Amino acid sequence: MSSINTNLGAMVALDTLKGINKNLGMVQNEISTGKSINSAADNAAIWSISTVMESDVAGFEQISNSLNLGSATVGVARTAAEEVVTNLQDIRDNIIAAQENNVDKDKIQIDINESIAQIESIVAGAQFNGQNLLNSSGSINILSSLNRDAAGNVNAGQISVDKQNLTTNAGTTSALVGGITAAGASVAANTTADAYTFATGVAVTEGNIYTVAVGGETVAVTAGASDDHDSLANKLVSAINGAGVANVTAQISGTGDNVVELVNGNAGVVTTTITSQTSVNVAGGALAGLNSINVGSTGNAAMALNDIENILGNAIDAAAQFGSKQKRIDNQIGFVSSLGDSLKAGISTLTDANLEEASARLQALQVQQQLGVQALSIANQAPQALLSLFR
Repeated sequence: MSSINTNLGAMVALDTLKGINKNLGMVQNEISTGKSINSAADNAAIWSISTVMESDVAGFEQISNSLNLGSATVGVARTAAEEVVTNLQDIRDNIIAAQENNVDKDKIQIDINESIAQIESIVAGAQFNGQNLLNSSGSINILSSLNRDAAGNVNAGQISVDKQNLTTNAGTTSALVGGITAAGASVAANTTADAYTFATGVAVTEGNIYTVAVGGETVAVTAGASDDHDSLANKLVSAINGAGVANVTAQISGTGDNVVELVNGNAGVVTTTITSQTSVNVAGGALAGLNSINVGSTGNAAMALNDIENILGNAIDAAAQFGSKQKRIDNQIGFVSSLGDSLKAGISTLTDANLEEASARLQALQVQQQLGVQALSIANQAPQALLSLFR
């Protein structure tokens, strides 16, 4: 049955043409962007995975920068340490020469002193971007990786590099006294008493350790680089309260920020004692004793030979440590670069369009579009044929 009100053929042809045009638009978008998945609407799961991986690729680029900076920092330290070794070998040669009686030991000593001065200059100047790995102890951490587990949790990997103190400092041990005073040896039951006061006249030095005993529990606080008397008092309050003495709490006194008082809720008296600041040992450098080398006499020259062997061994160990770390960092740089390339390849596999296939589909869809337009035109002309029935 034919109808002039409803042209079913035209409707079918129109729907077919709409589908062809939609597919044609998708193929054209693939060709213009080079991607088969451009948004979450295309494929939410694949888009989500690829977006996370793209974020990781960007993160690895920053990690590469960190590793390059770390490699340069360690490389400067290694080069300087190797130069120190070279100068120590020169000193050793001079000391060996001084073992002979028929030489001018004073002139040899002058050469030794100049080499020592050069070593100290090398150690002081061995810095990269302000970071010197040769003039102190401790360590630095270099960002080396971005670790993601199956649950999506991410943590940063680090490469730790130990500093190698190649200074000639001999080190010190100082018995620190004073700096904190006790108002009383005990605190009576159910009372509040001022117990400890940090003396404002005694300087706060980083590393100083203050030790007190409260109710049989010993607590200690260590001064940090930015601490003053008030912040130390707050540290002491936290340490005492954290010690768990029954019914005893510490608080800052209203009489002064640097005064700590105890609140005793016990039935009996709480005994408190104070210990002078704990001795602080400042470690010496690996080249300690180098400044005292003297070959002015045969006996001193013999002792100097033994000393320089130990010092040279320390410097060689330091240079070897830096060399090993730099090699590991450089290996990690190569690995991160390869890993980034692999991630990019994986993202490409997931999201990039197959342009050969897209080209073939484009040709087919263009033909279909032309046929669809022709079919729609034919279907639209069908009602015209009904007029001939009424002539």
